Amino acid sequence: MISVNQRFKTGAVLAVLAITAAACSSDAKPSASTPAASTPTTIAGTATTGAGTETSASTATSGSSGDDGVTTKGISDARCAENKAAGKITYSSSFDFAASASIVDVVVAKSKGYFDKMCLDVTLVPGFSTTNYPLVAAGTAQFSSAGNYSEILNNTGDGADFVALVDYGKAPIEELLTPDGGATKLADLKGKTIGVKGDIPPSIVAMLAKAGLERGTDYKETLLDGFDPVAQLSSGIDALPVYKSNEPNQLDAAGVKYNTFDPVTDDIPGTFGLLYTSKSFAADHPTVVEDFTRAALHGMEDAIADPAGAVKISVAAIDAAGNQNYLTAAGELFRWNAELKVVQASTPSGEPVGLIDPAVFDAEYKAYVAAGVWPKGAPVNGNDYDESVAKGLYDASGKVIWPAG
Repeated sequence: MISVNQRFKTGAVLAVLAITAAACSSDAKPSASTPAASTPTTIAGTATTGAGTETSASTATSGSSGDDGVTTKGISDARCAENKAAGKITYSSSFDFAASASIVDVVVAKSKGYFDKMCLDVTLVPGFSTTNYPLVAAGTAQFSSAGNYSEILNNTGDGADFVALVDYGKAPIEELLTPDGGATKLADLKGKTIGVKGDIPPSIVAMLAKAGLERGTDYKETLLDGFDPVAQLSSGIDALPVYKSNEPNQLDAAGVKYNTFDPVTDDIPGTFGLLYTSKSFAADHPTVVEDFTRAALHGMEDAIADPAGAVKISVAAIDAAGNQNYLTAAGELFRWNAELKVVQASTPSGEPVGLIDPAVFDAEYKAYVAAGVWPKGAPVNGNDYDESVAKGLYDASGKVIWPAG
């Protein structure tokens, strides 16, 4: 039997190397004094300039300065100087430069010169979700992408304190598949075997618990080899956790039939595609945090307006970085269209994408506690996000406040 905490303590590499939308949650807690090594890959952007003065919304995290800000007319000289003074900024992605929420938006922003417009010297590094927390905690990287809110909670502590700035997905991105002819009801999985690539995502654990199946008692888990869902689903297992934006595309292409169980259908709360930084960096560089977030949100606007164009930019970045995960243009287009569907469906009507809703985080936390996701004790909730940052970067029409020209 695989323990709840085993996923990233013993199988982190397996979990993050799977061609997934984002890595799942980790119980490993990073140390601020032991960052991992990383090789930067710079993505070319087009430098632009702007001028003007006005106030950007003040946030709880940043407490941005009064009259020096960003408007549709430009960025003030004072704010530009403050951003430049922060020096080089590193963003480490959660899975290569995949066309995934909290990655594709940043890649598009870099490619289109949006960070330059904000007077930010940003380098993008292809990374993995669970290995980024010690980098951000130590200041080796300043921004990164989280698989979900629970992942941030799991990696907080021992000198590592993070703050989520953006939440694109307000619903789980995972689902559970069973082979054709297999279980058609979750209750049918009692006493059956679920194959895992490291661990079962928390949203799946919660969905099974809601169906009356307790982890460690009512179903068995077996660790799978490799990342081929066709081989895995036909290996004799009774169920396979997957990401909506990845494995179904591979199975459909191979003509494999399967049954789907979606946590969203069972009203299981969850999140995916978060941008975060460290609390210390947010306190020391409030305007940088705001304007990095601003550029990423503006990149997301472009990725929503032109999905194919965003994927083209993403694939170019993947290939420039070496494409060690064998990602394809077709696969990335499927990934982004699938994730975008969930992002838009889970965003409240009339609200722009990316805003943090504390109630969504709280619902995820409470549901996962009740489902037994943290049998050895749940992490502390409620002190790892600032909902005011993204909210203050949109105008009344729901558009990112961005310098024209």
